[in-house]
Amino acid sequence: MSLETARTEYLDADNVRFAFRRLGPTAGTPLVLLQHFTGTMDAWDPAVVNSLAETRPVIVFNNLGIGTSTGRTPDTVEQMAADAEAFIRGLGLPLVDLLGFSLGGMLAQVLAARHPGLIRRIIIVGAAPRGGEEHLLAVVEDAFAKAAPDVRLPLFFTPTEESQRAGRAFVARATARSEERDPDSGDAVSAPQAKAIIGWCARKDEGEATLRAVAQPALIVHGSDDTMFPSINAYNMFKAMGNAQLIIYPDSGHGALFRYPARFVAHCRTFLDE
Repeated sequence: MSLETARTEYLDADNVRFAFRRLGPTAGTPLVLLQHFTGTMDAWDPAVVNSLAETRPVIVFNNLGIGTSTGRTPDTVEQMAADAEAFIRGLGLPLVDLLGFSLGGMLAQVLAARHPGLIRRIIIVGAAPRGGEEHLLAVVEDAFAKAAPDVRLPLFFTPTEESQRAGRAFVARATARSEERDPDSGDAVSAPQAKAIIGWCARKDEGEATLRAVAQPALIVHGSDDTMFPSINAYNMFKAMGNAQLIIYPDSGHGALFRYPARFVAHCRTFLDE
């Protein structure tokens, strides 16, 4: 079973129908993936997801209002995290690891801080802490203005030939699934999610309370040239968390995990297996 072929399942919880897919073995602590701004299950990189699923259970899902999940997309990170918790508990999972990318990394922080008994370890990629630096709208607008073959090329990757080559390979992998693909997100998703991200970063966290409440081991991965959420965010998270590791990949933008999929998976495995 692979991300490209896994069947879509549905879970009814709290009057919402969550769409999700499961990969990998049945034994072990499940790794739940939390997606980026406007992203669906089909926006993940199969090279990352399939490799992670070789050694552990992996679950990808669409939060409220995303793809084929029902409900209305909320406009706060906290409510999105609460919805993700409802999904995890609805599956009857007593303990999980989290991999949150971008917006998903913000949800991972909230979930880890609020539910230490549910979350074992967290991986945060390309995210910002509460009160962190963000340039979401400017970067997205600039990426669309470039009229690239796929907006993710300027959005997730640096302009170097090596990075763009990696970007084209990522886009080919991410568009390989031909059946049961999630519909692309529209304004009903992008508007509240943008409000959530901007609000999260605009509101300072007194004493970095959220980060300091994360007692679980954390792996923070960031791109050297992430223009959406500059790498100072990753350093600040690393310094404030009590048990965090920090890795910054060279010549990489917002999609650092897609720039170096094999390297990223190796780092994740080492961290999760400790």
